Amino acid sequence: MLQLTGHDLWLGRTPQPDDTIAVWGNSPTAHRGHTVADQTGASITYFEDAFLRSLFPGRIRREPPIGLLIDTKVPHFNPRVRSDLEDILTDDPLDDSALLNRARGAIARIKEAHLTKYSAVETDAPLPAPGYVLVIDQTRGDASVLASAPGEGIAESRFREMLVMAQEEHPGCRVLIKTHPETQQGARSGYFGPEDETDRVSLYSDAISPWQLFEGAVGVYAFSSQLGFEAIYAGHKPRIFGQPFYAGWGLTQDEYPVPRRQRILTRAQLFAAAMILYPTWYDPSRDALCALEGAIEHLAAQARAWREDRHGWTAHGMRLWKRKPLQAVFGRFKPIVFDRDRDDRPAMVWASKTGPEGAMRVEDGFLRSRGLGAELVPPLSLVCDDLGIYYDPSQESRLERLIAQRADLRADQSLRADRLIANLCKLGLSKYNLGGSYSDLPKGHRILVPGQVEDDASIRTGTTDITTNLDLLRSTRAANPNAVIIYKPHPDVHAGLRTGALTAEDLTPFADVVLPDADMAALLQEIDAVWTMTSLTGFEALIRGKPVVTFGTPFYAGWGLTEDRGAVPPRRKATPTLQGLVHATLIDYPRYFDPKTAMPCTVEVAIDRLATGDIPRPSAANRLLSKLQGAFASASWIWRR
Repeated sequence: MLQLTGHDLWLGRTPQPDDTIAVWGNSPTAHRGHTVADQTGASITYFEDAFLRSLFPGRIRREPPIGLLIDTKVPHFNPRVRSDLEDILTDDPLDDSALLNRARGAIARIKEAHLTKYSAVETDAPLPAPGYVLVIDQTRGDASVLASAPGEGIAESRFREMLVMAQEEHPGCRVLIKTHPETQQGARSGYFGPEDETDRVSLYSDAISPWQLFEGAVGVYAFSSQLGFEAIYAGHKPRIFGQPFYAGWGLTQDEYPVPRRQRILTRAQLFAAAMILYPTWYDPSRDALCALEGAIEHLAAQARAWREDRHGWTAHGMRLWKRKPLQAVFGRFKPIVFDRDRDDRPAMVWASKTGPEGAMRVEDGFLRSRGLGAELVPPLSLVCDDLGIYYDPSQESRLERLIAQRADLRADQSLRADRLIANLCKLGLSKYNLGGSYSDLPKGHRILVPGQVEDDASIRTGTTDITTNLDLLRSTRAANPNAVIIYKPHPDVHAGLRTGALTAEDLTPFADVVLPDADMAALLQEIDAVWTMTSLTGFEALIRGKPVVTFGTPFYAGWGLTEDRGAVPPRRKATPTLQGLVHATLIDYPRYFDPKTAMPCTVEVAIDRLATGDIPRPSAANRLLSKLQGAFASASWIWRR
């Protein structure tokens, strides 16, 4: 990060007057930097972790931060001298509408994803009954505490004052003392302990989302904790007993004001300064600096993986070759246990297989890979569904619920979906990204009919009257006698790995052109409509602005975006825009895995990998097994077990 910001870090070199001494906040060794600066005339630049840091405290897991606070004056938490952050808060107009809209969107996204400085927080744990007062503890001797309370015993007395006032101002209310994550894990002590507990006062150490905790609070009391800053965005006006950067701007009740801070700011203005303009943010997947939004989405992907995987999994119905990729995606915190039930772990099952009741169903994602699953190419995305599975309309799936929820999008969500759509179209990406070519197509109204695997689960569960590729072609031709019908066999079927092949004799009456090797994304640019049973090609066509007719019940049917000739569940009553459908399907529903960094990632990073081909090749064993199964395609009932 230092290199990317233009700082060349040298260790052991005698500083020159035009050099800068890098000092980490007000750490125990900071005085050395001050001494060297005084002796050499070099300036000092202060560095600190950004306000969204990582899953865990660096002291606990040695996890690097995703952002830095770089200040040429003093650390941001030092109230005695104006920092670069305070300069922004005091002097910057903070009136740019685009900037403030970004701030509002980022606030909503951070709350939605339950992000905080250390984001390994639970969102499904039991919550305390509402109506409590929240008192925020900090680690003893923390630099931000000592900066606001110089002098022996001052911090201790002010924390005591804070606890007393919380009880006096809210008579009869319970008081929860929220302990610091490092205190919870035994790394550092706090200012409060078991001796402070009474009938009304109790320590609260659960690693729960602060955004959920704020919802039940009737008041928030803090010294200089970042949770005081976050409480502002949860709708509170916290009472502050230190002098943190966020105090003094009209959004807090300040016991010890900083007299020079007289400006009144809105929440969006404070956030824009502290989270957008001041920090330096870093994207580990791309090894590049990024905007706040990129850092948020990176941390959101990490946090989602931790929340879903932290208890470990038992996995059922997983083919042998899939187990290593699944372990990489879901076994980062605890290794997956295959084909064994465990009472202490949730279960997952491959969506088309039989598993324990209530198991999470797993399936390939919609931006899968550069190559076929049938050729044992590992996926970059997987979908997890705790309700059903997206291709089975007989019951509600998690995707279906997400699509309904995305009928109303925030401005930032709509913008992200628009950018995603534009990127997919520009880069020509689809599910498998196989490439290929085709010659000029006949002129006329071109209808693309994508072939499917006829024993695929989406056909078995999502179709009724038309269930074969031949029936689909026949119905399409009957409804469009003068159209140019283009048939593209499914890649797995064309490779001889799955069922659903048609002979030339079958195709001649109904298809004008057969393109087994055409690049799907390029082909979609050249056609006028798609007629399909349940193929994902229909969704990919919608992204490219093409009309789609469905004979089955794919996940994208029934929302007012397609012409539906199959049965659509009456529960699909929402009317999302295309952006809402895309947001739910490609952003909210799947989990993405970056094979280059072996970390959870965003859809945007997955798109980068698919577009550039910057993906490790399948192992030699996978490639050999793929060739063997191709050679024995007629015996697929053996190798597909």
